[in-house]
Order: sequence, then structure tokens, then C-alpha cells
Amino acid sequence: MRRASSRLLSHLLQPPTKASYYIVLRDSTSYFSPLAAATTTTVTTNDQSLSHKSLTHLNSCSKTPSFLFFSPKTSQNLNTLVDPNGQNVSKMSSRQRKIKERSQIEEAFESAESADDMLEAFKDMEASFDERELGLACLKMGLKLDQEGEDPEKALSFAQRALKIMDDDQNNSNKSSLPLAMTLQLLGSASYSLNKFNDSLGYLNRANRVLSKIEQEGSCSANDIRPVLHAVQFELYNTKTAMGRREEAIGNLRKSLEIKEMTLEEDSRELGKANRDVAEAYVAVLNFKEALPFCLKAMEINKMQLGHNSVEVAHDRRLLGVIYTGLEEHEKALEQNQLSQRVLKNWGCSSDLLRAEIDAANMQIALGRYDEAINTLKGVVQQTDKESEDRALVFISMAKALCNQEKFADSKRCLEIACGILDKKESSSPLNVAEAFMEISMQYETMNEFETAISLLKRTMAMLEKLPQEQHSVGGVSARIGWLLLLTGKVEEAIPYLEDAAERLKESFGSKHFGVGYVYNNLGAAYLELDRPQSAAQMFAYAKDIMDVSLGPHHADSIEACQNLSKAYAAMGSYPLAINFQEKVVESWEGHGPSAQDELKEAIRVLEQLKSKARGSSSDSLMKALPLSRDSEGLSGRNLKSRVSVKDRCRNDHLEA
Repeated sequence: MRRASSRLLSHLLQPPTKASYYIVLRDSTSYFSPLAAATTTTVTTNDQSLSHKSLTHLNSCSKTPSFLFFSPKTSQNLNTLVDPNGQNVSKMSSRQRKIKERSQIEEAFESAESADDMLEAFKDMEASFDERELGLACLKMGLKLDQEGEDPEKALSFAQRALKIMDDDQNNSNKSSLPLAMTLQLLGSASYSLNKFNDSLGYLNRANRVLSKIEQEGSCSANDIRPVLHAVQFELYNTKTAMGRREEAIGNLRKSLEIKEMTLEEDSRELGKANRDVAEAYVAVLNFKEALPFCLKAMEINKMQLGHNSVEVAHDRRLLGVIYTGLEEHEKALEQNQLSQRVLKNWGCSSDLLRAEIDAANMQIALGRYDEAINTLKGVVQQTDKESEDRALVFISMAKALCNQEKFADSKRCLEIACGILDKKESSSPLNVAEAFMEISMQYETMNEFETAISLLKRTMAMLEKLPQEQHSVGGVSARIGWLLLLTGKVEEAIPYLEDAAERLKESFGSKHFGVGYVYNNLGAAYLELDRPQSAAQMFAYAKDIMDVSLGPHHADSIEACQNLSKAYAAMGSYPLAINFQEKVVESWEGHGPSAQDELKEAIRVLEQLKSKARGSSSDSLMKALPLSRDSEGLSGRNLKSRVSVKDRCRNDHLEA
């Protein structure tokens, strides 16, 4: 499958923003006692979907509003005491005065609106309460700081303090509590903000276990647990995405969607947004087939709630255009883009309209309508500022159209203009610039300007290595550099890049991801070129195992890996094994029918030569290193990059208008 343009994707995918939602918490543990007033607190997450109003669905079994309540220690009017005979007593004992003072301190903390006011009130609480009584106050303070997002270190400090108190309480009661799960979720969120992704993952996984135990114990209702569980699942999605474990992360995002489906109205706008989030996440890993139904569901809900001509539906159509492009249904993609443009124009969304027009030009290029695309881009460039990123994107797309017309000199001039603009944006927008350089390098590669392509990719890799959340992209770029070095005969220089790519991609996508298989295939070719057939056979065997699992044994790339393994064994003189794998190649191509007749004939020819050589009647020069054809789908750097290094900005992944 041909990839959707990485620029087309990057226009849509934006980093998530910190938000929060309200939850219900019953006063079930002893350390709730200091906070006497009914209060509102938040569980922080990167999803705004479960809002205060939405959570009324979670409380159908209770008249309690969606707030966090702390049980009051006393209920009488502390200003006036009444003796047993019913007479007012004006004087209070020192104990009673202390109770009143504590109540006033609690009230000041609960009524504080800003984080600074809360911190001042918390200092007074520290002087009046024991440490074990401050667990919930520490939690609330940490939640407020995490929600504002300005001081994650301080939020983490309060969360760690709350955890120590709540862990002690749990050890005494031997029961899990919802505040403990909330604290662990807060620790995960704050650690994520500090780029401490491994710490975040540990806290969130523990929160998940605590919530499961609470469900088993039946100490809280499912309606109370679900908002916290949703927050944990969404943070797991963000954290795993940041670690490059994108496909695994989608499982957590889908669980968060399932929780919403259990709690919200069937046609809720928030469900529309949640379905679009899942579609974006699948687009980010180039799984367009899985993305399609979620995008269609989102558009269906938004049409029902907001109308066909709403901006939200225009966003859905734009994403749908990306999906259809990925599925190589370019006419459908262009149709959705044009419908989206019409709405964006009516609403005066000039910036989004400009990006949509660039998207349309890329779709026209995919359809072979190069002159039409160039005319579209000529109109768009007049709307851009001279030094803007949008102008650079226009020239990159213009270069692509000209390159397809084999007007290489004009194409290079466009790319030089784009690079001149992007050079000035590297410090302010390193991720956008890195993505643009990847696109530009591909075009130089198409024009056989391999040295320039490699230079741009090395520069891209240096930028991405400084971004903690882009390590999976570093693996893809490293794989691409290795392939291009291999293509240009710099085999020994290619091997470190390919080995690094294999390790990074395994860590990000798992050991059985097809992208890892392509890297191993290229490593095998490199070792074979260096007359190291045993190492080559090992790499080809890894590649074949991965591709058989991820693509199926009859996929063209899986067959090619089997063919390469046969060549490696032949180079070692292990002809029985070489013949065995070559027979599997013949068998697989036979299953492809008339469309693979040329491949089948070649496979049979090689098999006969192997049998002849096994009998000692063929020269030793039959088997050579795997040729690296730029048109080969299995070894194509373009194909590899399209599958394993497209950057999706789904960190928690929202479409921007």
C-alpha cells in the first residue's frame, strides 16, 4: 500500500492539551476527615470528554452531584455552643477553639480558587494537622498544579507525599481506595509532563491494578470507578505513544472509548470526538483500514448533532480524505477534501482552508493530475507569508509535481526555497522542520541525488534525537539512512545505522512489527555483500519470521525474504537448505496466479540452478549479494519509511480546525 503523504498527516495531527474532568469520591477512609467543606477536585488527563455535565450520567444511582465530597468532622455551628439545658454558652474550651480554627483553615483551603491561594492555605493546614491527615489535601493540591501545567515538579512532589500517606493507610486497612488510584494517576500525569515516561508507565499500571482490585472488592460502584479508569487509560495511551509504543497505545485509547460508550449518550458529541481520536491514532500508524469505521462514526455523530455544514464535520471529512489517500482511493479522498474546503470557506477558516488546499494538491499529484496540482499551488502560494511554514509546504508539493513531470531543475529550485525557509524555523519548530526535511529527502532520492538525501536525513535525525517523544521516528530515519548508504555501496557505513534502527524499532513497535522485518532484510543484504553469509542467513531468517507473522507467508515481501534466505544458504554451500527455501518460493508464487508469472518463472529458474549446483555442475558464481533495486517493494527505503517512520502527532491527538 502506498503511504499517505507525511505532510498531509502532519497538517492534521496536533499534540494534546492538558485538561481535566470531575469525579465523584465517597468519604470512605480516615484521612478524608480534615477537609470539611464540599469541594470540587479534578483528575487530570489529556482528554476533555468526560466533563462535569457528562458525568451526570455516572451518578444515576445517587442524587449526589459530580463533586468530590469530604465528610465534615462536625456539623454544629461552632460560633455558639449549647449546654445540656439548652442555654447558649459564649465561652469555648481550648479544644473547641482548636476545632473551630481547623475548620476555618479547611474552609480557606476549600474556597481558594488559584493555585497560589491554595498553597498559602495549605501552609496553614500543615501547622494545624498531622501529616497523616493531609493525604487528600496533598492530592487536591497536586491535581490543581497538574491541571494548570505550569509546575509539574511541584505537582509531582505533592503527589508523592499523598502516595506515602495513602500507602500507609492502605497497609493499615488492607484495602485499596479510589483516592489511592487517583494519586497514582496524578503521579503518572506529572511524570509524563516531565518526560519521565518509564516512571509514568509504572504509576499508571499500578493505578490500573488498584482499580481492578476495587472492582473485585466491590468497595465502590462502577459509576464512581469509571471516570478514574478513563483517566488512567487515556494517560496510558499518551505515555505509550510518547515511548513509541503506538500500536499498543491504541488498545488503551480504545478502552477509554469503551468507557465513554458505557457512560455517555449514544449520539453524544463527546463520543464523536472520541471516535475521531481513535481514527487519528490508527492513521498515525498507517492502519487506514481500521481508521475508516471510527472516522465515519465520528462524522455520523457530528452530522446529527451539528449539521452537515459544521466545522467539526469539515474536520472529519479532512481526516477521511487522509484515510482514503492511504487506501489509494484518491478520487474519494479528493471528494471529501473539496466538501471540507467548501465548509471551511463558508466559516472563514482561512488557515485551515489553506492547508486543505495543499492537501488537495497532494491528492491531485497522487492521481497524476500534475498540471492541475501546480495550478492549485500557484493560487495557494499567493495567500502565504514570505517566511511561513505554509509557504515551505507549498514549494515542497510544487517540487513533487515538477519531479513527476521530470522537470528536475525546477523541482530542485523549489526544494531550495523550501529549505531556505525551514532553516530559519529549526529552533522554533524542530518537529515540523524534521518532517519537512524527510519529505524533501525523498524527493532528492527520486532525482538520484542520494548524497543530498542522506545529508538531510542525518540532519533530521539530529533534530529528532533531542525530542524525547520522537525516538520511534529516529528509528525510522536511521533505517532510511542505512538503506540509502547500502544503495550507494557504502555497506560498512550502513550497518551501524541499520542495527540501531532495528533496536529502536523493536523497542517502539515490538519485535514482530513488519518494519523491523524490512530492516533485518536490509541487514542481511549488507552482510551478504560483505561475504558474511552466516550473519546474512541469521538476519534473513529473522526477517522471514517477522514477515510471515505480520504480513502472512504469501505476501510478496515475505516471499522475497524466503528467497534471500535461500541465497544466503547457497552462499554458505548449504544447498539442501537453499533448495528447500527456494521450493517454498516457487510454491508461494504459484499461489499468486497469472499476475505473478514473471516472478514464478524466475523462481523456477533459480531453483533449477540450485539443483544443478548441488550436483556440482554449476559455477560458484551463481549466488551473489541481494541486488538493491530502488523499485523493489521489499527493500524500498520509501516503503520502509512509509511504514515505520511517519510522525503522527496523536499524543494525545486532536485534529486542529
